[in-house]
Amino acid sequence: MPAEKYCQMKKIFVLLPLCLPFLGSAQQKTAESLVQYVKPIVGTQRMGHTYPGATVPFGMVQLSPETDTAGYVKDGKYNPDVYKYCAGYQYDDQTIVGFSHTHFSGTGHSDLGDFLMMPTVGKLLLNPGTAGKPHSGYRSAFSHQNEVAEANYYKVKLDDYNITAELTTSARVGFHQYTFPKTDRAHIILDLMAGIYNYEDKNVWTYMRVVNDTLVTGYRQTSGWAKNRTLYFAMRFSKPFTNYGNADYSKKEVYRGFWKKFNQGDNFPEVAGRQIRAYFDFSASEGEKIKIKFALSPVSMDGALKNMQAEVPGWDFDQVKAAGQQLWEKELGKITIRSKSTDDKQNFYTSMYHTLINPTVYMDADGSYRGLDQNNHQAGGFTNYTTFSLWDTHRALHPLFNIIEPEKNADMVKSMLAHYDQSPEHMLPVWSNSANENWCMSGYHSVSVIADAIIKGNVSFDANKALDACVTTARRRSYEGIGFYMDMGYIPDEKNGNSVSSTLEYAYDDWCIAQIAKKLNRNDIYQEFIKRSQNFNNVFDAKAGFMRPKLADGTFRKQFDPLSTINEGFIEGNAWNYTLYVPHDPAKLIQLLGGDKRFIVYLDSLFTMNLPDKYFAETEDITRDGIIGNYVHGNEPSHHVAYLYNWTSQPWKTQQRVRMILPRMYKPTPDGLGGNDDTGQMSAWYIFSAMGFYPVAPGSDRYAIGSPAVDGALIQLENGKTFSIDVKNQSDKNVYVQKVTLNGKAVNRSYITHAEIMSGGSLVFYMSKTPSNSGFTVVD
Repeated sequence: MPAEKYCQMKKIFVLLPLCLPFLGSAQQKTAESLVQYVKPIVGTQRMGHTYPGATVPFGMVQLSPETDTAGYVKDGKYNPDVYKYCAGYQYDDQTIVGFSHTHFSGTGHSDLGDFLMMPTVGKLLLNPGTAGKPHSGYRSAFSHQNEVAEANYYKVKLDDYNITAELTTSARVGFHQYTFPKTDRAHIILDLMAGIYNYEDKNVWTYMRVVNDTLVTGYRQTSGWAKNRTLYFAMRFSKPFTNYGNADYSKKEVYRGFWKKFNQGDNFPEVAGRQIRAYFDFSASEGEKIKIKFALSPVSMDGALKNMQAEVPGWDFDQVKAAGQQLWEKELGKITIRSKSTDDKQNFYTSMYHTLINPTVYMDADGSYRGLDQNNHQAGGFTNYTTFSLWDTHRALHPLFNIIEPEKNADMVKSMLAHYDQSPEHMLPVWSNSANENWCMSGYHSVSVIADAIIKGNVSFDANKALDACVTTARRRSYEGIGFYMDMGYIPDEKNGNSVSSTLEYAYDDWCIAQIAKKLNRNDIYQEFIKRSQNFNNVFDAKAGFMRPKLADGTFRKQFDPLSTINEGFIEGNAWNYTLYVPHDPAKLIQLLGGDKRFIVYLDSLFTMNLPDKYFAETEDITRDGIIGNYVHGNEPSHHVAYLYNWTSQPWKTQQRVRMILPRMYKPTPDGLGGNDDTGQMSAWYIFSAMGFYPVAPGSDRYAIGSPAVDGALIQLENGKTFSIDVKNQSDKNVYVQKVTLNGKAVNRSYITHAEIMSGGSLVFYMSKTPSNSGFTVVD
């Protein structure tokens, strides 16, 4: 059987090793693992908001090291240092305090860090100590020379204890393997107090029950970013512990009940309190491996135990590691690229890895899950997901899923609709996690995700019900200025600190609703929301040439600095870059900004001007390394901007800008991202852009053409077809597209459609080092 035919067989992606596909005229006959190109220790400049631990695609468990315990509060105020630990791990730190089971990947705010575990030897210490005085607690020094990070595997030597720690996972179970030196004083510490963005009262309650000398169950309830989050666990040891105990660091309470008749701190089978650290003692022979399986459940302790039995019934660590890496091979293999550059492969597959971490499964193996109403539900015919960072991920991550993960993305929409059904506010999710609405950022961008799925035909849910949920959310007058927006066509500056950016984002979301309504022949809804989608016009000041805060009396606010990000009516952005946030109507935006020539000058200035440090000094998640001129790539509202040249007479500048952004903002190094990955959005931008096209306005079926950075790619579609991309004359200098063909026919427009991708076929780019507009018409 020819290699290219063999590689197109869908079942090849279930087994290792993956076959490199036939791409264009080049046939690669050697098998190659894609996991080797994943570099989990890649974070943002300075902040490091990704974690290097073990997880499977979309797994509930993200088992990773914590390198410090910075608290959210210091001297009664917000502690800026805590921001570095959004994901728990900082590459520059020199100690590890333990390994916890839940993390966010690349977010600008945080929570989680549940159930920290740390192996130690010698004197028992139940305080983590400090980086300045590491030996005052149970933390240990480590070196990157003794650290290994792969997809679903992490290994490190804890130097102070001569213990080798290894981690791997299934979807709901963290698997620890600790290799000890010979000792009669080995300890496993379970810290129920530890957490990310932690503070004294974050733990509402913790409970632990020692079932027998190898099994412990319990739960933790916290009030953080998610106000009411409960997570259950079951922990099983590979050998019996000889002794156990705990210390309660809770505030002294007036009422203590009658528990004082017991010594609850020493070999007592249950403990409950707000601030608990437990320990389990062992003896170990030289090189002995003590293993722990730690299962999670959003429903119950019994559910956690059943998850463990369902997913990791045995004790073969290597088998669980291999099974998880096999899942990664399958997922990474949905897009295989051809490139002469190892850096490009590492960037691409690390980006793929990041896009497949979130959203996360949020239900037990039997389909039960905790709902937003805090009742337990059964997922009927779908996988329930959580971790929806929608302000970020609606832009490119969910559109990417509609190509390579359509079934999972449809389940994510079903999860959003379940959220809506359970919501006391009768709203779709804004930023949701663990059966909680976090209300973070602006807009109601779940409607974008729903619209993108419906418009692209990825519908295994009730589309009319979904539209009704979108409309109800968009009419929630009490939410973030929507009442003013509906009555006045904009949000007055006096009423909301993000008045301009929220107006712009609502207008885009309204356009998404209009597209669904048009598709479903709901003309009354279409007319209402297509009119609302033009509200961006109402905050544009023609005299200033920017979107600008507008007062309730209809005049623009007098004091105004288009470069400032503070108190200017925008969230995480300034007027100069946010003025370009009209992804659904670039033609009208160009008209507002003075036409084709002036618009090109405006875009050029964004990339070439100098933005003084004072304009982002107070913004935590923006640093000089993440900025090109006044273009802030690490801030998602700018992600479509480079592609706007496609609506002008100089589409070749999109190609130039994209190829300039890619190597500057993405590197396979510990500080290799130019901003927060934001649960995969930064990485999704890379994947699309490296392949040569991008979804400027999700909710549309079009992808704007850019400039591919790889030599070729093959997308394996769930419908069994393949879509190939071949790049002729590719090089670092040949960044300009001279011609594009689809299935042998010239593409005389600056976009391709979703249907063209999903139908399978071949897209060919012909590259040159000189710009050309030949063969392209401006996007209509």
